[in-house]
Amino acid sequence: MLPWKRVLRPLTALLLTAAVATVPATAAHAADTAATSSSGWNDYSCKPSATHPRPVVLVHGTLANSVDNWLALAPYLEDRGYCVFSFDYGQLPNVPVFYGLGPIDKSAEQLSAYVDKVLAATGAAKVDLVGHSQGGMMPRYYLKFLGGAAKVNALVGIAPDNHGTDLDGFTRLLPYFPGAADLISASTPGLADQIVGSAFLTKLNAGGDTVPGVHYTVIATKYDEVVTPYSSQFLSGSDVHNVLLQNLCALDLSEHALIGLTDRIAFHEAANALDPAHASATTCASALS
Repeated sequence: MLPWKRVLRPLTALLLTAAVATVPATAAHAADTAATSSSGWNDYSCKPSATHPRPVVLVHGTLANSVDNWLALAPYLEDRGYCVFSFDYGQLPNVPVFYGLGPIDKSAEQLSAYVDKVLAATGAAKVDLVGHSQGGMMPRYYLKFLGGAAKVNALVGIAPDNHGTDLDGFTRLLPYFPGAADLISASTPGLADQIVGSAFLTKLNAGGDTVPGVHYTVIATKYDEVVTPYSSQFLSGSDVHNVLLQNLCALDLSEHALIGLTDRIAFHEAANALDPAHASATTCASALS
């Protein structure tokens, strides 16, 4: 083994540990028990109302899970009358709690199975999807290649890495370390799939960003330090609404994690996307709504 590989392995572990440290302290406890009706969402007896006829499926991001990623947004939507569901995907063997690390095409298959489960339980014809980070990008594979477009009305991506990330240029250094990309791909394929120029992203974005029949919304922050440049999050297509959070509220300083975890301004804009007929202007005051 080359000497630098002996350095890279513990360095990779250190980076993952640092990322884990940014997750709310409740995660390790909360993720051990799947969200149930007692937590306010994943209530499979919930029947969508005439006002909100589609259940909402929340799709967590990388190194997150179906509980901690949605401790704020799930109740926010439930309080507004939605049937809300979430699930875990992208699990690696012997890696508990922190998911979204498996091959993204396989994660999309897990999403497909879960949407079918929600539709069967609720009796709805379609769902709406709201995803954070990888969770806002991965569903596009489901829509494009796995028949999801027939079962999904809208996809709302909060800080999604739709065209990958260069991690502020860090990924450009990989070619200087022979074998580094292969090592990342072998150990955490879900991370490798999100690097700009990956085979997965090339396939995903070939022939256009969107598919007919689905309404797309992207909510981004200019302070995103994970999906860079932030403009790469935006989609092109005839039914796309790209939103920069600071154009709605210049005072909003949320970065990549907070925009999905706690930002009620972003949540308000997501709710607008789910129910455009009753949308109201998103402003700084939306943080109090």
